[in-house]
Amino acid sequence: MDETNNGAIRYGRIAAMLPVKDMARAVAFYVGVLGFEKVFENGNPVGFIILKRDNAELHLTLQPMHKAADFNVAHMMVENIDGVHALIQSEGLRIIKRLQNKDYGLRAFVFEDPDGNRIDVGEPI
Repeated sequence: MDETNNGAIRYGRIAAMLPVKDMARAVAFYVGVLGFEKVFENGNPVGFIILKRDNAELHLTLQPMHKAADFNVAHMMVENIDGVHALIQSEGLRIIKRLQNKDYGLRAFVFEDPDGNRIDVGEPI
């Protein structure tokens, strides 16, 4: 890359793309439980959806053969992490790493969404 042009580079939005086996189930979770809003969908049947809430944007892609990774695929910063944690627990979703204060200044936990995607949730302490 030409070092002299670095100042001219500008990036726009970037969003996590989560593969899901069952789009309706994923939407029920992200919209119905976490409160995201569906702002775009494509396909018949729907194979791609964009969700937004506050400053967060999440893309869902229908992948019927999806096998979840055994590592975190997204990191989500929130306010009121205890409330988010309670929502996740009330849905009976698997908590991978318990809610705790980290030495790097975040209160955090990791959970699996209904498709097994691991989401790392954090809030500054």
